[in-house]
Amino acid sequence: MRVIRSLLLGVSLLPVLPLAASEALYVQHCQSCHGEQRLGGAGPALLPVSLGRLKPDDAREVIRHGRVASQMPAYEALLDSSQIDSLVDYLYQPPSVPPVWTDQDILASHRQLVDLASLPDTPQHGADPLNLFVVVEAGNHHVVILDGDRFEPLARFQSHFALHGGPKFSPDGRFVYFASRDGWVTKYDLHNLTMVAEVRAGLNTRNMAVSDDGRWIMVGNYLPGNLVLMDATNLSLIKQISADGLDGRNSRVSAVYTAPPRHSFVVALKDVQEVWEFPYAGEPDFVPRRMPAADYLDDFSFTPDYRFLLASSRKAHGGQVIDLDSGEAVTDVPLPGMPHLSSGIYWQRDGRWVFATPNIRQGLISVLDLESWQLITEIPTEGPGFFMRSHADSKYAWTDVFFGPNSEAVHLIDKQTLTLAHTLRPMPGKNAAHVEFSRDGSHVLLSVWDTDGALLVYDARTLEEVKRIPMNKPSGKYNVYNKINYAEGTSH
Repeated sequence: MRVIRSLLLGVSLLPVLPLAASEALYVQHCQSCHGEQRLGGAGPALLPVSLGRLKPDDAREVIRHGRVASQMPAYEALLDSSQIDSLVDYLYQPPSVPPVWTDQDILASHRQLVDLASLPDTPQHGADPLNLFVVVEAGNHHVVILDGDRFEPLARFQSHFALHGGPKFSPDGRFVYFASRDGWVTKYDLHNLTMVAEVRAGLNTRNMAVSDDGRWIMVGNYLPGNLVLMDATNLSLIKQISADGLDGRNSRVSAVYTAPPRHSFVVALKDVQEVWEFPYAGEPDFVPRRMPAADYLDDFSFTPDYRFLLASSRKAHGGQVIDLDSGEAVTDVPLPGMPHLSSGIYWQRDGRWVFATPNIRQGLISVLDLESWQLITEIPTEGPGFFMRSHADSKYAWTDVFFGPNSEAVHLIDKQTLTLAHTLRPMPGKNAAHVEFSRDGSHVLLSVWDTDGALLVYDARTLEEVKRIPMNKPSGKYNVYNKINYAEGTSH
């Protein structure tokens, strides 16, 4: 029976270890990133339902050699072929208990931690409430609230495991919402520096979005494959929406973002070739408007007017453009190195909007004309990058070299000449990544992703280091004003 099953799955017929031994290998080498019961953590879930597009032979190659442009290491020096085969066989077996997360599970996890009516509705800390930074300290799962004028911490608190997708803010900037990889959604009051409520919306969460009127939160899950709609006031459950395509196939949710001028949520699906839009003005029914996509979508970015979606496309070797008004895919955009579109940014050059994105498989910044969709240029970098940031008042776009041997470098690109103007190496030998500007664009905060890392503050004009704050892998930092205004140069 195992021979037949192995042939169907493409699994090697080399002797494999007993299930208990394979599970022990998973616990020893995989569980810390991929979670108990293979439900996902810092890494993705490793269940048949989430490995549908990854063939067993490919899974063996990933375990053996690691995965380019990710934090997945190579194990060929630690595991022999029979151990790798046994581990793959184990990963493609369904769990003994199917991963489900019901309405009852969500309701049971909900905790209201404070009565908002009892709290002052004005800032109690003396700092500019719109120039605060929310800093995610990934190394020890903490969040720091930083005064963006004095660059002094106002608060520090523990978060749930592996915050993901960037925090989101209420339209007035008072509240910040976090989503963790293991499904927890948390609401925090930046005026009073206190936690308000939390709920577990799923088992493996991709990201979430807040409506531009501050009424709704939509959470996108890998497991179960669904969207969870909540009341933004107290995180109470409104309903779950299964991410089922027109063909009946369930999908993981790649991303969900809010489109403020459209007053809607826009959703990309990972396993179904569809884009969904949920209008939320008035009294919405939250039934998806379905738009066909030319390919499966991993992430996306909007044009400045939010009419067009620029989405990743493996078939197009880059991106596809979808007109949200007509609901049609209008063109492909060739981008060579697996663009990280959700971190791409736009700005005006010679009176036209351009869009720039890093590529996580090649050391290139791709710059597109947003009217013609033509590639203007490719700017060579010292290696593949992950994040880009700028500000309307800055002449530079900052990009990291996140992957590869030169990850200590940060490039500054002149936004008008589209040439590399400066390269910084803040802490040689340590990964420098993800910048964010202050509200007025006068300062830049940069992360050094190391257990002995730091948050560095630069003068945005002179490029001189102003301050260094020691931190444990400060992964991302987010300025309240820039985020609630969807400011030019900030990812959305």
